[in-house]
Amino acid sequence: MARYTAAQAAALTGLPLAAVHKAIDSRLIRPLATRSGPTVRRLITKEQLIFLQLEAEGLRLLPLGTRREIAELLQRSPKIDRLPVGNGTALRLEIKPARRKLETGLKQLARMEEMVVSNPDIMRGALVFKGTRIPVDLVADMLAQGATPEEILEGYPALDPEKVAIAPLYMRAFPRRGRPGRRPWQGMKPRGRKVFQLSSLLAKA
Repeated sequence: MARYTAAQAAALTGLPLAAVHKAIDSRLIRPLATRSGPTVRRLITKEQLIFLQLEAEGLRLLPLGTRREIAELLQRSPKIDRLPVGNGTALRLEIKPARRKLETGLKQLARMEEMVVSNPDIMRGALVFKGTRIPVDLVADMLAQGATPEEILEGYPALDPEKVAIAPLYMRAFPRRGRPGRRPWQGMKPRGRKVFQLSSLLAKA
């Protein structure tokens, strides 16, 4: 059974990462806890992702007790299309749209993983787009600093619009663990006619 990290759940559903952790801490969902050395990872099932997708679409505005009841019903009947909201009401929660949206997000996540590789012989093992030496991290940072996709594509013709678009989402789903003192690509200049001032773009706050 596929399971997902809290960061992946946030990227897939659009929830803030803090909201995913709050849903776990409030025991709305109960992921599997696994230990890797000193680190404990909490892994979320697909059914729990559906609940988090509903949370992102407004479910978290309801009382905690109602949300917990919906989460438990979803866990017991993961294929259900409609759920009652509250006791003695005619309101029904539509599950199908959230499930379809999540399926689209899961396909995108799989596609992103296919597009990114890590090789110790390339950029010291940094995550780069397959077939290039261009770090995903670099593209995400450049977008965050205000560079447009068109500027990045002009500077890095080995990329395409899809790769540029997925960079921030990939870094959200697979965040860096800690920050190296110096990134292996620091000081690089993009290829092409336009030159970015990478020293300022990559400067850490």
